[in-house]
Amino acid sequence: MLSKQNFLSIFFFFSCIFSSSLSNPDFITLLSFKSSLLDSSNALSTWVNSTNPCIDSWLGVTCHPTTHRVTKLVLENLNLTGSIDALSQLTQLRLLSLKQNHLSSAFDLNFSSLKSLKLLYLSHNRLSGNFPSGIHSLRRLRRLDLSYNYFYGEIPFPELAQMPRLLTLRLDFNSFTGKIGPFSLFPSGSILEFNVSNNFLSGEIPAIFSRFPVSSFSGNKNLCGKPLALDCFHRTVESEPAKPGDVGMKNKKKKGVSDWAVFLIITVDAVTILAALVTITCCCYFKKRRNSGAQERIKRKVRPAGSLNSMGGFYGAGAGGGRDEVMVVFDGCKGFGDVDDLLKSSAELLGKGFAGTTYKVVVDGGDMMVVKRVRERRKRKEVDSWLRIIGGLRHSNIVSLRAYYDSNEELLLVYDFLPNGSLHSLLHGNRGPGRTPLDWTTRLKLASGSALGLAFLHGYNKAKHFHGNLTSSNIVVDHLGNACVSDIGLHQLLHAASISNNGYKAPELMPNNQNNVSQRRFTQKCDVYSFGVILLEILTGKMPNGEGETSLVKWVQRVAREEWTWEVFDFELLRYKEMEEEMVGLMQVALLCLAPFPRDRPKMSMVHMMIEDIRTKGGRQLGDRSSIMNDLSSDSSPSLSESTLNFTSGS
Repeated sequence: MLSKQNFLSIFFFFSCIFSSSLSNPDFITLLSFKSSLLDSSNALSTWVNSTNPCIDSWLGVTCHPTTHRVTKLVLENLNLTGSIDALSQLTQLRLLSLKQNHLSSAFDLNFSSLKSLKLLYLSHNRLSGNFPSGIHSLRRLRRLDLSYNYFYGEIPFPELAQMPRLLTLRLDFNSFTGKIGPFSLFPSGSILEFNVSNNFLSGEIPAIFSRFPVSSFSGNKNLCGKPLALDCFHRTVESEPAKPGDVGMKNKKKKGVSDWAVFLIITVDAVTILAALVTITCCCYFKKRRNSGAQERIKRKVRPAGSLNSMGGFYGAGAGGGRDEVMVVFDGCKGFGDVDDLLKSSAELLGKGFAGTTYKVVVDGGDMMVVKRVRERRKRKEVDSWLRIIGGLRHSNIVSLRAYYDSNEELLLVYDFLPNGSLHSLLHGNRGPGRTPLDWTTRLKLASGSALGLAFLHGYNKAKHFHGNLTSSNIVVDHLGNACVSDIGLHQLLHAASISNNGYKAPELMPNNQNNVSQRRFTQKCDVYSFGVILLEILTGKMPNGEGETSLVKWVQRVAREEWTWEVFDFELLRYKEMEEEMVGLMQVALLCLAPFPRDRPKMSMVHMMIEDIRTKGGRQLGDRSSIMNDLSSDSSPSLSESTLNFTSGS
């Protein structure tokens, strides 16, 4: 039996909790929002006025551990129907995501009170009215998604241009009108994701947005300029909608059309369609015959040295014209047809690596290619079969192999030339005065792109292909700023295949490995480990030199054991402290990749999904500093399944 003193203590405890809930304005706001919904009994059953949202785990609610104010509200895909007006009182919100519901607003939305808001996702609802006011005053806002709603009026682009941290602006599938711009105040390249398609916008697309795809502007009939095909000089503006009186006149005219005229129109249309079908069929037939004839000519021309390549290239005689010299050209190769064209082109030495020497070559027409000269490699049969596979890889995040020349003395590999250097040079090059720091948004974009390219390689034809020598030097940047994986499978052409830098080497590949002495075979999970080291490079700005206790991985663990500070991150990232959640999230992804046992490492497809989740949702649900410190300082890796579930929950 409870004594009177114990009973009073328990009563006092619950009274404090209840009184603190009532004194918290966010508690009242959440209950007000729930009461405005038409039917919230099932979806928000945990929202009970006798409990505390910060203690009793209300669905979708996250509170600050000290102030107990609501900082995150995530209610996605719950079929909620009602008004969101009350939520403007949650003044400490940093993340608000209500997408995939049936929510609306009685008045024009006003978010001016949400000064701490970083991420706002309201897509796929029934929100209407003018563009929400107060958005431009949210100086910390990074992601704004109002797509698939019923907003109308003009978009306040001049005000949005004053938001320096805005990365995502999605306004597609609404009813906005007016022009895009002006953008004289917009920082160049600050927006990474932009979409205003399927509205009623008009005028010329500003040049700063011409880098986005056509899909970002389609569905606006009166828009013109790049990237759309419609030239503004020849643009014809769509006529205004017909007035009600005009509709009656059109109906009268339609009634006056005779049946004979209708029959004649239908007959002409049918004949026109039939003639078009016959013309297309004939064109396809003759084109096929011409292609067949050209193919036969190629076969006859190169028959002494080889035959047509099934991958889209062809074998041809080299400079000596003998059977010991073979040139293979793949789809997309331009500027040269045989090795003589390469040898007579101007060349510039780019560097020497473990596989051979690399040159930049300018071929006829001004196109620039990269030529790698490999002297020591495996037998020709093994080399040819493997290079035909690599030559068939086509992906926007992979450097394409365009051709190769194989002789008794050497092997020449021809790739696309990408002008913006490697990830290694961007991170570590010229660390002294005058260096242009690599900003956080670009680092995260390069991490995502390289992960996507590697995931494509690992899943290509389900053949379990792997890179074999993944380093930051083998990730190069194209003219659009996208990361591309290069030198795929190059180490497999060599007699002694080994990773050139031990700092990237997985534990199972190390000699005298106590975990698994017998496993020396390279697998895709070895690539995953190397990619985890690259993520540490991106986060710390340090090169992965050394091995064992002097490795980059051990250094990160040692710093974490002493005390978690900003020391673990690159000092160039100190200016982006508001992005700390994303950095901590990427660190957690790196930890998963660096698990000591291969079975505990995720697939690259999952790694790419997790990085994209960080880019779009700001690293939420990834754990805090203390959990990262525990993961780094522990001897074993974090549980893959548990970490992945924590990562994706609530998203």
